[in-house]
Amino acid sequence: MIVGYVFALVAALASGGGSVLESIGVRRAGAYGGSALELVRLRRQWIYFLGIGVDLVGFACAAAALQRLPLFLVQSVLAFSVGVTAAISAFLGSRLAASGWAALGVGAVGLVLLGLSAQPGPAKVLPAAWRWVLPAMALFVGAIAWYFRRFDRPWAAQVLGFATGVGFSVVGVSARTLNLSTSGWGILVEPAVWAMILNGLAAAVAFALALQKGGATAVNAIMFTTNTALSSVIGLVFLDDRVRDGFITFTITGLILAMSGAIVTAHYATQAKEPLGVARTVS
Repeated sequence: MIVGYVFALVAALASGGGSVLESIGVRRAGAYGGSALELVRLRRQWIYFLGIGVDLVGFACAAAALQRLPLFLVQSVLAFSVGVTAAISAFLGSRLAASGWAALGVGAVGLVLLGLSAQPGPAKVLPAAWRWVLPAMALFVGAIAWYFRRFDRPWAAQVLGFATGVGFSVVGVSARTLNLSTSGWGILVEPAVWAMILNGLAAAVAFALALQKGGATAVNAIMFTTNTALSSVIGLVFLDDRVRDGFITFTITGLILAMSGAIVTAHYATQAKEPLGVARTVS
């Protein structure tokens, strides 16, 4: 269980740091606020691809954590990476109000409560038919990204952030249900593997488009709220994720505090002065 916590923590740090690097890359490429075609400029931005690499490290650590811990815990820890994004932004010169730092503390308390309430263990195996629904969800995420890419409105970033959250939620569910006993060429026909690849790619595209229209912190808040809420419900209802006996109040309170802390942190971070454009108000 301790190993699972370590993996989840590293995943949150990598995800938050990767988001900042990708956001800086989008702005240095001059693609912020432009059309989707302008994202081709990112090919010359090494810092963007460094962010992708850091995100991949985070993804690998999250997948390892999900083999040991329930979705509601791991995804809540990942949601708290919005605090990592805000903290890095503050270090780069974007002032975070005292209320923002207080919100980070509230979120941290929520994560502690979730950690105390989570019951470690493997997930329930999904029926074969449902396992193939997961890869198909990439079409839904991709369709949202394709349609809303054309709108240069603040709310477009929010919709794209939602689509990103759905995509990464499917990635999380797939990682949680991945059958590690599959070996050799058999892994190539494992639905969970294709679900992680396809939904991860679709979510990455939606995230890049969202960063084009809104700041990293605000987009992360929407993405991780969607990701955590959807994943937690799926895990508890369908995957046999469990709460320790007598700790249900801890779980509910922890989820509320963790998500509230992430959202409030994002709110204050997007109000801050931002010399590098790491965070920008989306309203």
